[in-house]
Amino acid sequence: MKINYKNFALFAALTVGMASCTKDFTDINTNPNKLESVAPGTLVTPTVYGMATYFTVRSNDFTWEIMQDGLANPSAANGVHRYYFTEQSGDGTWNNCYRFLRNIREMEDAAINGNTKLPVYEAVATTLKAYIVGILTDSFGDVPVSEAMKAEQGVDQPVFDTQEKIYTDMIAALEKANTLYSDPSEMDGNDLLYNNDKKKWQKFNNSILLRFILRTSKKTNAYAKIKAILDDPAKYPIFSSNDEAAILKVNGLSPYDYAWGRRQDYVNFTAMASFFVDQLNSLEDPRRPFIMTQATELVDGKIVPIGFKGIPAGHSGDLSAIKYSPSTPNGDLMYPSNVGTPIQELIMPYSEVEFIKAETYLALGLTSESKSAYEKGVKASIEQYGGIVQADYFDSPAAAFDGTLEKIMLQKYLALFMVDYQQWFEYRRTGFPKLPKTEFMLHDGVMPTRFMYKNEVRRFNPENYEKAVKQMGGDTFHTKVWWEK
Repeated sequence: MKINYKNFALFAALTVGMASCTKDFTDINTNPNKLESVAPGTLVTPTVYGMATYFTVRSNDFTWEIMQDGLANPSAANGVHRYYFTEQSGDGTWNNCYRFLRNIREMEDAAINGNTKLPVYEAVATTLKAYIVGILTDSFGDVPVSEAMKAEQGVDQPVFDTQEKIYTDMIAALEKANTLYSDPSEMDGNDLLYNNDKKKWQKFNNSILLRFILRTSKKTNAYAKIKAILDDPAKYPIFSSNDEAAILKVNGLSPYDYAWGRRQDYVNFTAMASFFVDQLNSLEDPRRPFIMTQATELVDGKIVPIGFKGIPAGHSGDLSAIKYSPSTPNGDLMYPSNVGTPIQELIMPYSEVEFIKAETYLALGLTSESKSAYEKGVKASIEQYGGIVQADYFDSPAAAFDGTLEKIMLQKYLALFMVDYQQWFEYRRTGFPKLPKTEFMLHDGVMPTRFMYKNEVRRFNPENYEKAVKQMGGDTFHTKVWWEK
């Protein structure tokens, strides 16, 4: 039989080629663009930028109204400033908090289970998780945390942790993170907040720890715990200047756009509220021009500035009796005319730490220390905007420390302007500042204390939802969370 060597050689070549293809099949069919693991440092900036930007907007469209900083204008009916809530009012908060927590979980997993263990990023993940979980639980009460986001592990109906458990667990986690920041591992990712400065991250962590402990002031010996932390700065470094605060500098240039798409989106159809403006006016406060424009009125056909003046929140809808154009937001605060100019998105300001200290010292009878912290807090807030504290600022009765929680909380309220929901949370905890009520506010003028759970939660996790409602004592806008009771 004659053998066709030409065909045999071709067959042999194909056979070898197929074997080679089989051998390399896995490599060839591996998507080089799909990451099998993620470097934890790559998740810091997207998470921080996303959460800071989202809550900056929410401070404007929610906290401003409910805490009488500013309000939509015109506003003929409804509106948060009249305590108008719907079942969907908290949906965005719920969705975005869990979206950020997914990023943070990836960061934590990569830091703990990656090829190289990176305890410092485990600590960063804990700090960011505490910030988000704090907002989530203070907005809703009992929420899924320990079993949240575990669908890939077969947990598609997570239990709702009690707020008491959430606070206990997060305080313990922050305590652990404080020690992890001393690990020699370095940060090497893109860090828009602190430029990989571990010491500043540690101070942020411990400042959040103070916030968590203070929130439990009705339930625990919070002041003694805070005092112990304040007395050990070597172990627990905290914010001591505006330079160390968790304030994100955003320049408005892609990919770090300002929180609003256009300057007019922040400025137009908004007026500052009378209560907020009046408090600043009584102090002759240097923060006013940074925050708002002057009101104007028409005099002899000319528009004349008349100083800083707002409109009342919870009004009837008829403002025909008001003959002036009220103060509006100063666009330069959030969207400068010259795009590329950095603005500040406040995650946690240094002034908050000083007001936590002031309240703690006051509660423990340390009046002199309380006064010092109070004045440092006011000064820090004013200087945060670029203002200058005049030498006689605290000589005014309106500004002078008077040894009351009410005075501390009024200045803390002003300092928490534009800081997510913190004014709302602190009002619920202390009842200060005393906000004016009107007959046009809903719920008989009683401020809502939480958002209702999402409809999807009730529909797709009914058993655990019912348990949460029972342990919370209801699912209404006025159901009090654990630390309020």
